[in-house]
Amino acid sequence: MSQLSLEQIKTQLDSPKSSDRMVALAMLRDVPPESAVPLILKVLDDESIQVRSMAVFALGIKQTDECYPILAQILENDPDYGIRADAAGALGYLGDSRAVEPLLRAFYEDTDWLVRFSAAVSLGNLQDPRARHALLQALESDEVVLHQAAIAALGELQDLEAVEAILRFVDSPDWLVRQRLAEALGNLPTPKSIAALRYLLRDSHPHVSDAAALSLQKLEAVE
Repeated sequence: MSQLSLEQIKTQLDSPKSSDRMVALAMLRDVPPESAVPLILKVLDDESIQVRSMAVFALGIKQTDECYPILAQILENDPDYGIRADAAGALGYLGDSRAVEPLLRAFYEDTDWLVRFSAAVSLGNLQDPRARHALLQALESDEVVLHQAAIAALGELQDLEAVEAILRFVDSPDWLVRQRLAEALGNLPTPKSIAALRYLLRDSHPHVSDAAALSLQKLEAVE
């Protein structure tokens, strides 16, 4: 991308219209991180929540050394729960193992379920065994979305010892929980996983039975 194009994006980020600023952020898609991040930082404290949300997400995609400490600080201190959730999600994209600690803190201490959900998803993305205890604890939550996130994340961790804990959701009234379980079991090759997947093959929801079929194929290919 030419310098002129970058200058145009920079000018558009100064537009009084939030829609212009959002378009400008989207135009950074093909800009190298070293050039994109300084422009993203221009709107990190934007008056528009939508612009801020896009900017926070962009820091997870355009990775430089600056991104991790900024996102960790936003996750810990931002007053808006949606922005904290965005920061938790962006930290999962960074793939930086330092993010495990702030994500665990957010999971245990944040008062909003959306932030805890995003933290659990990102802990799965990072595939770090330090997240195991928190994810098992999420299974005890009253929030069904946390069950979904934790089951998926434990599958990402390939935690065979968690199979027993997640199998109790095989008859969950929430079909998305059952789908996440079917998907997770595909990463957890145990006899109990295979038995549960054969049971989920007969699930009344097609997304669940399809996921169970795919996971069974995966496990049978490993055997």
